[in-house]
Amino acid sequence: MEITTDSIKELREATGVSVMQCKKALEEAGGDIAKATVILKKHSAASALKKADRSLAAGIIGSYTHDGNIGAMVFLSCETDFVAKNPEFGVLARDLAMHVAATNPSFATSDEIPEEAKRAATAVFEKEVADKPAEMRAKILEGKLASYFRDQVFLDQSFIKDESKTIRDLLNEATQKFGERVEVSRFARLSSR
Repeated sequence: MEITTDSIKELREATGVSVMQCKKALEEAGGDIAKATVILKKHSAASALKKADRSLAAGIIGSYTHDGNIGAMVFLSCETDFVAKNPEFGVLARDLAMHVAATNPSFATSDEIPEEAKRAATAVFEKEVADKPAEMRAKILEGKLASYFRDQVFLDQSFIKDESKTIRDLLNEATQKFGERVEVSRFARLSSR
C-alpha cells in the first residue's frame, strides 16, 4: 500500500500523534491505517514507561460541572509549563474532569483499594464460584474481582467519550503526543445529591 498525505492526515486526526510518528507507523504497517493505529498505541505505552521516572513540575486543573448539581476537578500534571499551557492539554484535563463527574471513581489506581474492601469482595465472590470446578475457581474469582474493581479504579475505567480506551490509555497517548510524562495527580467530585 502506498503511504499518502491523506492516510497520514487520517491517522493523525484519529490519534493526535505527530506527522512523523504517523508516517513511521504507516511505513511499518505497510500503509494499513488499522495496523498503524495499533503500532502507535504500543509505542505510546512504551513511551510512557520510559518517562515514568521524570519529575512532574507543572500542570493544569481541569474542571467540569453538570447542570449545577455535579462538579469535578482534575489536576493533570506534566513536566513543563510549555505543555501545561498547550490548549489541547487543557482540553484533556477538562475531558478527564467530565469523566470523573460521570463515573465517580473511588480510587485512582488499584493499589489504593484497601485490603478490607478486597477481602469483603473476595468473600462474596468465593460463594458465587463455590460450585465451579476446583481447577477453575481461582481464575474465575480473579476475573470477577478485576471486573468488580475496574469500574471503581479511575485509570482502569473506559473513557466515557471513547469506550475503546481506558483512562490509562489516554494518559499514555498524551505522554507520546506531548513528549512528556503526563499523569493525574489528584481528582475530586462534588454532588448536591
